[in-house]
Amino acid sequence: MSHAEHQYIDRATGNVVRERLLANSVVSALYSPALEKAPLLTRLASSRYVSRVLGYLNYDNVLSSRATGMLKFLRGSGIQLSEFVGNLSEYDTARKIFERQIRYWNCRPMPASLPAVVCPADARGLIGSMEQSSGLYLKQNFFSFPELLGDGSPWQRAFSGGDYAVFRLTPEKYHYTHCPVAGRVVDIYSVQGRYYPCNPNAAVQLMTPVSKNRRVVTILDTDCPNGSVAGRVAMIEVVALMIGQIEQRYSEHRYENPRHIEKGMFLRAGAPKALFRPGSSTVVLLFQRNRVCFARDLVENQQRCGVHSRFSLTLGEPVTETDVAVRSLLATPVEEEAC
Repeated sequence: MSHAEHQYIDRATGNVVRERLLANSVVSALYSPALEKAPLLTRLASSRYVSRVLGYLNYDNVLSSRATGMLKFLRGSGIQLSEFVGNLSEYDTARKIFERQIRYWNCRPMPASLPAVVCPADARGLIGSMEQSSGLYLKQNFFSFPELLGDGSPWQRAFSGGDYAVFRLTPEKYHYTHCPVAGRVVDIYSVQGRYYPCNPNAAVQLMTPVSKNRRVVTILDTDCPNGSVAGRVAMIEVVALMIGQIEQRYSEHRYENPRHIEKGMFLRAGAPKALFRPGSSTVVLLFQRNRVCFARDLVENQQRCGVHSRFSLTLGEPVTETDVAVRSLLATPVEEEAC
């Protein structure tokens, strides 16, 4: 197995799977150590302009929507057409495929036991702690915690020493995010930044691209009536290469009557929250100290040896992603005590 390749664990089967990385050679070249002395090129590659051009060439250009290319893509991507909402004939471009709606109420069930914290997206996930004494402490190599919430954010102290989960959406994934918890919105704001890719090669070479990208931060208070009782939870939706926009589209029932999220709104766990424009992107969840206990299989998978992960190679310890389904169990709330 080449060091250039990347593997993850399929949560449903427990199998080790090799990831097919989109435009991997381009990403590797743009973010290689050899270009450390060429910051202008790196800034250009992560700019809004280049992101929009790449998005157009990949998802809007007529060449990308030819029937033969679409069929080839669908066969190789593992996308389940049976999950789609509506008539399949309506999905006649790559962009429509990436912005698809699915029958999540049938094919992405919520955990049987509630309250629970659920995965916010179909994605490849990593979990960790910002507490150095924790067995999940990863030296904050995936983001700068204060920078992630925004310089001068009043929420930095609330999440200090807490836990986090990082979800990396690859291009073939369903690109709606869903609420990980039930709670009331106490804050929502945008933080300006770049458009670095979330390809693991870029992540391990730049080390903190998540906290450098443009992002939307939503703070939820779950210690409220009908809440998930998991304390304050920060949900950070992060743009990436070819992602120029995150549309807030909260729907109480399926995808009906989507609403822009505002302070004071109550969000239901598992409900659709936002839509990423096509490409790859990331969601980060932050939890307060000692308020959640991560699912055991995710902890065991992440520390599993013998999996060729680029994160493991860079960090010098087993750090393996798990491919998870949106609305599946991420963690259980813990009221004011450690797991």
